[in-house]
Amino acid sequence: MKYICLGYMEPGKFEGMTEDEQHAMFDECFEYNDRLRANGHVAAEVPLQPTETAVTLYWKNGKVATTDGPYAETKEQLAGLLILEARDLNHAIQLISQHPGMKLGTNEIRPVADLSEIIKESERRRRKDTSR
Repeated sequence: MKYICLGYMEPGKFEGMTEDEQHAMFDECFEYNDRLRANGHVAAEVPLQPTETAVTLYWKNGKVATTDGPYAETKEQLAGLLILEARDLNHAIQLISQHPGMKLGTNEIRPVADLSEIIKESERRRRKDTSR
């Protein structure tokens, strides 16, 4: 089963490390990700640029509006995500709890939703609507 692992980091925590500490953290994280990948546990890895580069879209007065930065001010900011292949939630927790990046913040793990049946039902409804 696939799990989305959202990695959050306290702003400034990584930047507050020495260059040697940053390099060591990168090396530990990449080495652990290599092991996860070699064991078939990584479906995708997506590191994110800092929140200063973000744009948030939202619905306002009947149209899409934008604002710079993340939607909400938080102590921790989304740093990246990992799509993990694991037997079950406990296995996903075990794999992520050993990740060196845990030292920088928190992780949220969510199972990926299977929408295949809902999509098929929607396709049937849409085909029916266009056949008039």
